[in-house]
Amino acid sequence: MPFALHLLALAVFAQGTSEFMLSGLGPGIARGLGVSLPVAGSLTSAFAVGMVVGAPLMAILGLRWSRRGALLAFLLVFLGVHVVGALTGSFAVLLGTRVVGALASAGFLAVALVAATDMVAPEAKGRATSVLLGGVTLACVAGVPAGAWLGQLWGWRAAFWAVALLAVPAVVGVLHSVPGGRGPVVKGRPHETVAAGGGVRGELRALRSPRLLLTLLLGALVNGATFCSFTYLASVVTRVTGVDDMWVPAMLALFGLGSFAGVAVGGRIADTRPVPLLAGGGVALLVGWVLFACTAAHPVAAVLLVLVQGALSFAVGSTLISQALYAAVGAPTLGGGFATAAFNVGAAVGPWAGGVALGAGLGFRSPLWVSAGLVALALVSAGVGWRAWPENFRSGSTPVRVR
Repeated sequence: MPFALHLLALAVFAQGTSEFMLSGLGPGIARGLGVSLPVAGSLTSAFAVGMVVGAPLMAILGLRWSRRGALLAFLLVFLGVHVVGALTGSFAVLLGTRVVGALASAGFLAVALVAATDMVAPEAKGRATSVLLGGVTLACVAGVPAGAWLGQLWGWRAAFWAVALLAVPAVVGVLHSVPGGRGPVVKGRPHETVAAGGGVRGELRALRSPRLLLTLLLGALVNGATFCSFTYLASVVTRVTGVDDMWVPAMLALFGLGSFAGVAVGGRIADTRPVPLLAGGGVALLVGWVLFACTAAHPVAAVLLVLVQGALSFAVGSTLISQALYAAVGAPTLGGGFATAAFNVGAAVGPWAGGVALGAGLGFRSPLWVSAGLVALALVSAGVGWRAWPENFRSGSTPVRVR
């Protein structure tokens, strides 16, 4: 994999850390800025909404620039708003920086997904996607706990400074290592580029593909299942499994380690055997959530399933993102934007659905059952789509292949 791809992953790591680290910084922000904890929690919602709305809009904006120019612009804005956030004494300003930072993150990831796949051979999109999304999983393993630790030692502003500093080497790397072309690389001619789908209208027409729309739906459902259980994992392991609070960070890190392993292994299979990976992995994911819900009271089973479900969730989820890019061959930039949006729709809807189940008094296992239901819905949707539009899944310049 090209070195520039790892620099993009570093930027994604910084952005993933920024997105998730507020889960450990909320109390400090509330005290420091004189607001209630629920008001401080709105910073997380603002970032999620910015990611969902910003992905397609920023991808359209990025069509006007070279890939290098778009990545630099988004990354510099992301860096700048974290400096402002670290300095401000106003909650309103901090809220505004979260929205702008989310827009920049969404735009960066949308363009980075396309740039990453352009750096490798046409049949290696899955592996390139897995390297890029490895930054997200590492953020869960290391970035979020480190942000919480910095917040405890030196206050919440220290975490914002750390994220800004992480973005600096990524800026330098993008400037010197990322190719500057606009369009996708032509197979067999790695230094030439082509028009990316005939502009915005051309790319929007390409997004009508049933294969692409179904893949985006599946990505949202699977990611919704992932973040539903991840969001409430602390409650599950303390209230149902009986694990002491001090072990919660270790359980979260274990889920993150599984996620990293799933992305790494899935990326090596996604380009050659995507259908078996998605079908087998999807069924295993469903069975795993059901088993977790049924055996959550047993510590050994809970520990094993936290690791396994993390791996399966991100192996299937990252493969769906790479398949969205394969399906969006006529809309390379907006395809990345809508894949990013679908990923974040799941990240917002899944925890909301789990919260509804908890609020209805269904017990602390209920988020696990919600995750199982979302994966089951994804499997049913995939089966219906495959039978309804078989020609759309067997055609195209970059089809899904099974060996």
